Amino acid sequence: MIILGTNSIKDAGGFNVANSLRFNSASSDYLNRTIGSSTPSTTWTLSCWLKRSKLGVAQTFLSAAASSAGNNNNLNIKFQSDDSLEYTIINSGSYNGRRVGGRLFRDTSAWYNFVFVWDTSNGTAGDRMKVFVNGVQETSFTTVANPGQNSTANIAGNIFTVGRPAYTSDASLDSYIAEVVLLDGTAVSDATSFGEFDDSGIWKPIKVSGLTFGTNGFYLEFKGSGTSANSSGLGADTSGNDQHFTVNNLTAVDQSIDTCTLNMATFNPLIKAGYQPAFAEGNLKISQGTSGSANMAAVTIGVTSGKWYCEIKKAGGGTHIHGIHAATQTSGGDFPGRASLGWGINLADGNVSNNDSASTYGASVADGDILGIALDMDNNKLYFSKNGDWSNGSGAWGSSTFNAGTGAIDISAAAAEDMMFSVSVEGGSSNIHGNFGSPAEAISSGNTDGNGYGNFEYAVPSGYFSLNTKNLAEYG
Repeated sequence: MIILGTNSIKDAGGFNVANSLRFNSASSDYLNRTIGSSTPSTTWTLSCWLKRSKLGVAQTFLSAAASSAGNNNNLNIKFQSDDSLEYTIINSGSYNGRRVGGRLFRDTSAWYNFVFVWDTSNGTAGDRMKVFVNGVQETSFTTVANPGQNSTANIAGNIFTVGRPAYTSDASLDSYIAEVVLLDGTAVSDATSFGEFDDSGIWKPIKVSGLTFGTNGFYLEFKGSGTSANSSGLGADTSGNDQHFTVNNLTAVDQSIDTCTLNMATFNPLIKAGYQPAFAEGNLKISQGTSGSANMAAVTIGVTSGKWYCEIKKAGGGTHIHGIHAATQTSGGDFPGRASLGWGINLADGNVSNNDSASTYGASVADGDILGIALDMDNNKLYFSKNGDWSNGSGAWGSSTFNAGTGAIDISAAAAEDMMFSVSVEGGSSNIHGNFGSPAEAISSGNTDGNGYGNFEYAVPSGYFSLNTKNLAEYG
């Protein structure tokens, strides 16, 4: 089973999205700006690309309100606690328009494109609010309330937010977001202003720089790195309108290269064995979830061929066993290492285990150290390194120069399997930071793979690649 996200295999026809922003609810990350009062609130379009991180809780990603306490007058676009969508307009405490429920959005490996249309100038009541997901109009909702003709939605002159409601700090977002667009005064008839289907039927983004953004429209590409509301900030508007957003609790570390044209692996909260760890920072940081029990996580992309590299930082104490396992063995125990088709290194002593049988391999890995994992599915070999030094296979960390003949672990039993990077933590202080090419923390070295993808602390072995869908299409 290879888990792929939207727009994952085909190259995006020459158009590539460079950055997204990674929102983390624990730190209350969000962007905000007061929209000009000249915006015609009877006609507009909102679009964004989004990759979810946390499921089962209410989370708002686009919102507007008359004030920070304006819960009686607002626009709210959110995931409900059952992972369905809610697109709601409230005027003077009453619903003016609603599209709620229906389809569930539970794929944390996928990038979704959402397009929301408001057009109360339309004579057909059912066409005044539209929702498109990956190029297709959503028509099945559990709750529908059509707005009155020429009624307004709360954008003009109001506070607009990305990543939380405009009127409360509740329901903050855990997600990656890219390509956020407001077309001021334009209601699109379909989603083709923002994407197109390729020959495989996959919805992919297209350039939107030629669209008519209107007086107060904006285009957030998240290219900047600063925290000020200006053209070099994370919330910079690149539409030409200079509608720059204020940055709240986000830093340059939250700028990610995981996007809707370069979908990168993360830990997957839907894959678990034993007990479930706690996930944060776009599913790249994991901590102990159930006290006293092994907490396991695997990544969103499995591989049957190719050569792949990742880094795992031991950021906190406890028991750590990291490595690989087969997608068919996602139950029972604190694998990798305990499963028959799993191999893991115990960071306490550097021993490698398979099928719950350990043998000498490397040496201990301490808090702050970075474990490198090189998986060769073409030759059925596995390698580990510590802070850039690769194991000699005899109980020590050796050379910083990778050698395919040194420290190789035979994984021939997995030759016909779909293999995943996986980790296990146990103990109240246990936590790790996973880096599959888009790290959740600052990297001092900035190493890429041979295709120029990724951002790693240590050199990627020649011929090995970061785990993303473009590399997967070429080598997987």
